Amino acid sequence: MTNSIEEIENADCILIIGSNTSIAHPLIATRVFRAKAKGAKLIVADPRKIPIVLQSDLHLRQNLGTDVALINGLMHLILKNGWQDQTFIDERTEKFEDLKKMVENYPPDKVSEITGIPVADLEKAAEYYAKAERATILYTMGITQHTTGVDNVKSLANLAMLTGNLGKESTGINPLRGQNNVQGACDMGGLPNVYTGYQAVIDQAVRQKFEEAWGAKLSDKIGLTATEMFPAVLDGKMKALVILGENPVVSDADCLHVEKALQALDFLLVIDIFKTPTADLAHVVLPGAAFAEKEGTFSNTERRVQLLRKAVEPPGEAKPDWQIIQELSSRFGYPMDYVSPRAIMEEIARLTPSYGGITYDRLQGDGLQWPCPNTEHPGTKFLHQGRFTRGKGLFSAIEYKPAAEIADEEYPFQLTTGRVHVHYHTGTMTRNSPSLEREINECFLEM
Repeated sequence: MTNSIEEIENADCILIIGSNTSIAHPLIATRVFRAKAKGAKLIVADPRKIPIVLQSDLHLRQNLGTDVALINGLMHLILKNGWQDQTFIDERTEKFEDLKKMVENYPPDKVSEITGIPVADLEKAAEYYAKAERATILYTMGITQHTTGVDNVKSLANLAMLTGNLGKESTGINPLRGQNNVQGACDMGGLPNVYTGYQAVIDQAVRQKFEEAWGAKLSDKIGLTATEMFPAVLDGKMKALVILGENPVVSDADCLHVEKALQALDFLLVIDIFKTPTADLAHVVLPGAAFAEKEGTFSNTERRVQLLRKAVEPPGEAKPDWQIIQELSSRFGYPMDYVSPRAIMEEIARLTPSYGGITYDRLQGDGLQWPCPNTEHPGTKFLHQGRFTRGKGLFSAIEYKPAAEIADEEYPFQLTTGRVHVHYHTGTMTRNSPSLEREINECFLEM
């Protein structure tokens, strides 16, 4: 998130797009409801009539996969009416003229035809968002998990910059992360192109810093994403895989494709706290420790690093993930000698500028929000105040592209997946809870 969760309740306009907030993020939804009680306008853009629509001032029910057209249409109306923040644009952005020229091609009638949203609703949404002193955007995987997911997010950034809704409180573009530490996993280099703190793998100076710290030669090549790994297995380019706390047999869009790939591996290791359909295909399963059985940190969706304290010992042979990884590494011939999660955090701070001032001692209480570059720094409540990371914000002229697969006469239906309030992701934990399983114990289809 560019901004903090608590800031949401002081926004004057909230645009929720691709997020079933009250079901998937109920505590954050309470902040939305508080803002609404203070007079904020709430716009919900979602193909489904999700529960939070009942609290909204406006429901934009766009056709599946038309988010870019919708956002371009809103920007067209904002520029047509002169509602843009021209001072912000002139002082803090570049490539505005390219964007302006592109959105001229998205008049309301055309956008209405593409999205299925009435012109009057498009006009009202543009006015609500652009005229608000503090407008914020909340989104989740309804925006990102598309063939055009990157375009969707960049388009939201365009909208926020166009109206000057970045770099100040109660504004921003705010992804609501899907798990408690998915932000932390990305921060720690759980992506194929970066080390910790989003330091690029292809940057020689960065790579040299990590090589010296770890005493090993590191590749200058960008690795594979999760969705690229399974085709790589089937092409014979990958022979072994470690899956830690994930269940792709259930979560991937094509489970048969994933099963085929996992069965083709020479070796599959799964580390998890419960048996899963993915673990059923493993050659070896190692028991991990649950959250209350280990010490460490979680970095949540607002970039807040929080200290996790162990309450009980792991059962049986279960171990914390860091110990499992350390033992595996040592047996592969690269010894690791961390004595505790605190020692690991100390190394993170040394190698990661955005975490440079974060220590266990400073995490007592509510934690710290990165960037926190030194031990005197209080943490950062919201990003991009005064300047962007790259200097000026870059507008991206993004044209609407139809979805990779669209309905036709032979296949007239479109499927979009949603969430239910009692179960969490693939149900690895919640379906092992008898009380939750009693509430919803089967899948269902809404038509």
